[in-house]
Amino acid sequence: MSGIATTPSKRLYLMGIGGIAMGTLAGMLQDMGYHVTGSDTQLYPPMSTFLERKQIPVLPGYAAENIRAARPEMVIVGNVIRKDNPEAQEAAALEIPMISMPQALERFVLYRHRSLVVCGTHGKTTTTGLLGFVLETAELDPSVFIGGFVKNWDRSYRIGSGPYMALEGDEYDTAFFDKGPKFLHYQPWAVILTSIEFDHADIYRDIGHIEEAFRRLCRLIPQDGLLVTCGDDSRCLDAAKECRAEVVTYGRGPDCHWRLDRVEPLEGRVCLTVRDPFGGSTSWESPLLGRHNALNTLGVLALCRELGIPDEAVQEALRRFEGMRRRQDILYQDGSITIIDDFAHHPTAVRETVRAIKECYPHSRLLAVFEPRTNTSRRRFFQETYPEAFTEADWVGIKEPAGFHAIPSEERLDTRALVHEIARRGIPAQLYREDDPVVLDLMVRIRPGDTLLLMSNGSMDDVPRRLAQACQDAFGSQGRRPALHGG
Repeated sequence: MSGIATTPSKRLYLMGIGGIAMGTLAGMLQDMGYHVTGSDTQLYPPMSTFLERKQIPVLPGYAAENIRAARPEMVIVGNVIRKDNPEAQEAAALEIPMISMPQALERFVLYRHRSLVVCGTHGKTTTTGLLGFVLETAELDPSVFIGGFVKNWDRSYRIGSGPYMALEGDEYDTAFFDKGPKFLHYQPWAVILTSIEFDHADIYRDIGHIEEAFRRLCRLIPQDGLLVTCGDDSRCLDAAKECRAEVVTYGRGPDCHWRLDRVEPLEGRVCLTVRDPFGGSTSWESPLLGRHNALNTLGVLALCRELGIPDEAVQEALRRFEGMRRRQDILYQDGSITIIDDFAHHPTAVRETVRAIKECYPHSRLLAVFEPRTNTSRRRFFQETYPEAFTEADWVGIKEPAGFHAIPSEERLDTRALVHEIARRGIPAQLYREDDPVVLDLMVRIRPGDTLLLMSNGSMDDVPRRLAQACQDAFGSQGRRPALHGG
């Protein structure tokens, strides 16, 4: 039923509704007039507060009686749900149709638009958010679906009637009945491909397996479509060879169609000097800090020029874009202490985020706390890579996530060895076990002039918010500065 408008069910039930993608879909469907309920086991901000604000009922845990009580006409299954989930089994027994989150997007929203998919190992959330905001600023009335909250909108989606839909294209698997990448469902007409690195070891065997997923995506782009890809990434260029459509490259290299010549820091912003495919040189002010975000911005510039969006609209969007929640997000700032929350978890993302924050606060002592929470990061795949990621930090804390020691020791990231290796490189480091009082310890360590960067793809046991509140109680505040923004 891909790409076909249907008369959809009125009562929809979302299993795993607390995930950022599922919660985003829940909000979209409710705004479109459907009766939405769902269930999950763990909820934390920003999605928990979003669902509460939308008054979408969320049942705690999974139980067969939840399905019987809700009486849905269709069940949408998140990729955290296993085949033996009692609600999945009950829905099957009652012969209630079950579809995945990407299938639901196809069925209810995407069929009305040309699909602009942003994908890659790094930067896709911020890049999609910026692209969606540019489309809105250019009065193209887009629909947008992102794995993060756009601060200007205070939500992770937009429903529009214009020609385009911007989507964050996740390479993670779709559902227990569909182990392929989500982005293969998104009918791409144009794609921004930012990077390809090894990740998601629970889904992909090796880097070759991941590369094949992106090659499959590139094959889906129609001949009249467009691929905008990072020309500095050899794996992206290899995947681009599979594309029938026009390919436009961006990056720092001399062979890129769009070349980033210079990045100059301004107060809370950067100025990008860019050379376009026709040899023209233009300057762009952007709120997105760091080298990685300069390239993310360049990818958006390249696609927008191909779409015929005026440069003035793009610059206006960059001027007003407030960034994404949990991407270099300032939670607290007084005259001398700054606390920043970020989603970084892959070693490359950690390295670039630490570097960007240090560049922004060059005279500040940078304390970086990292929680290896993903299925890949909590295992040994990046044991030798993580120490280098913290080179720009002045002190490092490694926090073990909940359930960390349930992983067999021979598979598990050796956090003690990681802390030892960071310290061996001359950077003081501390290991926090699951029940250690992290906030209390950090409050003892904080000195005037410090910047604290907390990185996790989860809630980190609410440490960032609790630390910000503790600083507020202890030091007061002179007001929060507009947030930095990351990929």
